[in-house]
Amino acid sequence: MLLRVIDIETTGIEPPAEIIELGRVDVISEGDGWRIDRLMARLYRPLNGIPPETMAVHHITEDDFDGDTPVCSEERLRKAVWGGQRPDILVAHNCGFEQTFIPDTATDDLPWICTYKVALRIWPEAPQHTNQVLRYWRGLKLDAALAMPPHRAGPDAWVTAHLLTEMLKCSTIEQMIEWTKQPKQLPAIPFGKHRGSNWQDIPGDYLNWMVRQDDMDRDVIWCAQEELERRRSS
Repeated sequence: MLLRVIDIETTGIEPPAEIIELGRVDVISEGDGWRIDRLMARLYRPLNGIPPETMAVHHITEDDFDGDTPVCSEERLRKAVWGGQRPDILVAHNCGFEQTFIPDTATDDLPWICTYKVALRIWPEAPQHTNQVLRYWRGLKLDAALAMPPHRAGPDAWVTAHLLTEMLKCSTIEQMIEWTKQPKQLPAIPFGKHRGSNWQDIPGDYLNWMVRQDDMDRDVIWCAQEELERRRSS
């Protein structure tokens, strides 16, 4: 079993923004455990520049590209995803972002695991669920040459790969894939007068109000519905 962890950096939050960096790390089943393979990362030259507010996140600038830096065409993207040993599953922290930029034609509809959604399920008590916060909260001792700086595709993929091996101690791959297909299991209500409260502590009339709101975040509605169902079945 080969789980391929992918991370990308882009020129914006959604297309037509472009991928300008892709990092990947393979996590391979070996005996009764998992082995983290070497880190691979490469830059891609954007056709339409990089906004300064985006540079301020990942600090990739035009000076990082030269005449040999390729554009991230779909063919090159497919090679980056599939190069080397064939993956069985793709993994990313908040994989919905990667899926926005990596079309199904480049992945052949491989299943995904979202380590962000999995972390919300198995570590609801974590102070936050970004991969860097989880890295330190879980006490991971990682080589700074590989794990730094944050918000770069290679280091973020490296951190996520190590978090994934921690998650594999707590859950099955099948369960992770199923959780990935579902909305986020938010550990607490994220807004309003009950902000920060656990779902089981929210009054029923407030939960019923939330599920009736057409403009409410779908993850919030789903969590409210789940809590209401739990109360009906208890």
